Amino acid sequence: MKVLFCCEFYAPSVGGVQEVIRQLAERLVEKGHQVTVATSKLPNRNFTSLNGVSIKEFLVSGNLVRGIFGDEDKYRQYIIGSDFEVLMIKAAQQWTFDALWPVLEQIKIPKVFIPCGFSALMEPAYATYYSKMPDVLRKFDHLIFYASDYRDINFTKQHGISNFSIIPNGASEKEFNVNKDATFRSRNSISEDAFVFLTVGSLTGLKGHLELAHAFDKLALKLDVKAVLVLNGNDCTRLDTNLLSFLRSYISLLRSYGIYYTARHALKRLLQKMGVRVGRLEGIHNIAMTINKNEKHKKVLVTNFSRSELIQAYMTSDMFVFASNIEYSPLVLFESAAAGIPFLSVNVGNSIEIASWTQSGEICPSERDERGYTRVSADVLAQKMAEMMSNELRLKELGNRGKHNWSERYTWQKIAIQYEQIFENLQEKH
Repeated sequence: MKVLFCCEFYAPSVGGVQEVIRQLAERLVEKGHQVTVATSKLPNRNFTSLNGVSIKEFLVSGNLVRGIFGDEDKYRQYIIGSDFEVLMIKAAQQWTFDALWPVLEQIKIPKVFIPCGFSALMEPAYATYYSKMPDVLRKFDHLIFYASDYRDINFTKQHGISNFSIIPNGASEKEFNVNKDATFRSRNSISEDAFVFLTVGSLTGLKGHLELAHAFDKLALKLDVKAVLVLNGNDCTRLDTNLLSFLRSYISLLRSYGIYYTARHALKRLLQKMGVRVGRLEGIHNIAMTINKNEKHKKVLVTNFSRSELIQAYMTSDMFVFASNIEYSPLVLFESAAAGIPFLSVNVGNSIEIASWTQSGEICPSERDERGYTRVSADVLAQKMAEMMSNELRLKELGNRGKHNWSERYTWQKIAIQYEQIFENLQEKH
């Protein structure tokens, strides 16, 4: 098959969407299919293919709410005039999906869409966008969801749409079937006898780094017990690097959110460009410095490990902790299971379902606000972290179960087969 995947960002950009598409694309190539990824042009991408996957770049950004900027017509014509046999788009609220709304009926090949959570479904600025979504979804041949009970699949069911499958996320058998590197802790100045908490997520301000830093500060340790918190995160890719893009972005922000929010956003971006840490990022570093200066048995590391080093961070940590504010189906929970370490997560995305599937984690009591964002008390999170770290038998049991269940059902190799079957069935029916 000749397959086209469409997503806003792709390698070398780092993130959940990028990782899922990369893993699926490369597995399909290994099975003999031709796979191309249509995505945003990135200044740091100096290749047109990666591990057998072709990459087609377009200088486009934005979405229908903020505005789509760039050569969207070129993107549309590329897809309409192509000889691909299957098209799959990942995620709403971004240009590779939104730009095709006017021409979906002109695309004659089977069309598959992964909604990826509908994160802005409860945002007032997206009300009109989501009022049109049912008609858009009906133009796709098949939908794929990662969770059986979440806002995107529930929205779809409420509108009588039933042509969908549920396929969980996973973690790479290639990356996690490796030996633990005994030198990881020493080269990262982590004591061998310390209990290591790890969290991973892009530094968007919504992935729980600040919440975890606050909780770690409050964490009560037993006498002579040492603890380290590793806050790993990468900066997010931004494409609006010229004046015209800035002006367009702020006009759309002004229309959607008003002058106060727009002014704050503009000031924050200006300070970031000047190298000043602001908002949550500043708070994370301030708490880390305070803990490292004043606490004898606690240490915080704010890192941005390479992928191979991050795998070793998983393998050598004692527990993964996740306090993200908004998620769909977080890959990091599957990755902790693949590494054989237990996780503690707030109730975000389908984390409860992942804990049930993998049998490798527990859920910390937390609440969701009126816009669907998860909020957790630092005191509650600290108490749950202390409770779990003191139960060595339970931690070992969770880690072993997670590793086994991941290898049985949640490797990308096995998940890719499910996608391949959907594509082949659609081709037969088309």
